[in-house]
Amino acid sequence: MDLEKPFSPACERNRGPILAILQQLFGDCRGVLEIGSGTGQHAVHFAAAMPWLRWQCSDRREMLPGIRRWLDDAALPNLPAPIALDVNHVAEVGLYDAVFTANTLHIMAWAEVERMFRQVPGWLRPGGCLIVYGPFHRDGRATSAGNAAFDRKLRMSDPASGIRDLAEVDGLAGSAGLCRCGEWAMPANNLLVAWQGH
Repeated sequence: MDLEKPFSPACERNRGPILAILQQLFGDCRGVLEIGSGTGQHAVHFAAAMPWLRWQCSDRREMLPGIRRWLDDAALPNLPAPIALDVNHVAEVGLYDAVFTANTLHIMAWAEVERMFRQVPGWLRPGGCLIVYGPFHRDGRATSAGNAAFDRKLRMSDPASGIRDLAEVDGLAGSAGLCRCGEWAMPANNLLVAWQGH
């Protein structure tokens, strides 16, 4: 493997369970925007398995070279070049049938999560859905000892980060005109949560 090509072991572990649900949700979709594509591994795996989808990667500008390495190696026709997207700035990225993001809410500051949810309706076609993968607290409490330890580690590294409470994220979605339409338990105490617009 190219030493400069980024690699996430977590992406390799969770891509299968996530894909199993996305294939059900995205059967009628034609375009998906991924927020925070990270290494690009998820995009390559999902786009290869769902060739009817145009999977648009996005991330902060400094992340794009690594994503391009994965996309260039895959050379899939439904994987266009990644685009720069920082939720702290208003982004005109077009309209999509769905928006997907994995393991981002606990890395962002809460203010950034709020800004993302405010922008999502502008990226979705009517009736489109937002899909979020990652760990969540419930009623202000960790759902497992592992998640509690992970949350402490996150906050020690960056006090603005941390696992988000599902009810609070639901509140942001509701303010954005989105209603929760699905929730699936994932390995390692993560969730895949879907919200749909009107």
